[in-house]
Parts: sequence; C-alpha cells; structure tokens
Amino acid sequence: MSERNSSIGTIVAAFAVGAIAGAAVALLFAPATGEETRRKLKEKAREGRDRAEGLAREGREFIERHGDQVASAIHRGREAFDQARKETL
Repeated sequence: MSERNSSIGTIVAAFAVGAIAGAAVALLFAPATGEETRRKLKEKAREGRDRAEGLAREGREFIERHGDQVASAIHRGREAFDQARKETL
C-alpha cells in the first residue's frame, strides 16, 4: 500500500510542478509590470499549491476507501494468470 501512496504522491507532485511552471512561463511572457507579474505568480503558485493539496487529499481518501478492493483485484488477477500459465504448460 505504501508503494501506491508513493506513486500517487509522485504523480500529484509532478502535476503541481508542471502547473506552476506553466503558469510562471505564461505570466513571464505576458505584457505586464514587474510588480503585477510577481503578484500574479504568487497568486498562481498559491492556487497550484491548494489544488495539489486537494488532489493529494482526494487520492489518499480514494486509497483509504478502495485500496483493499484494488489490492484484492490485483491478487485475483495474478492468481488467474498463474493458473492459466500452468494450464498451458
């Protein structure tokens, strides 16, 4: 279960970094004063952080609610694969 949490955390972090970088590039190329650009960057960074925190929270809640079902389905799938492989040998 820890490996899944780590994978989800990595995906969320990558998404957040990408969103922040994209917003920063867009603002840097937009015609605006330095003060206005810094204000917008700060605002977008805050929005990105809030969005990433929300997504991370939703991911953790999903894992808590459905983690056992997913793990069970994976286990049954592996057993079925192993059984099918044995039958073909």
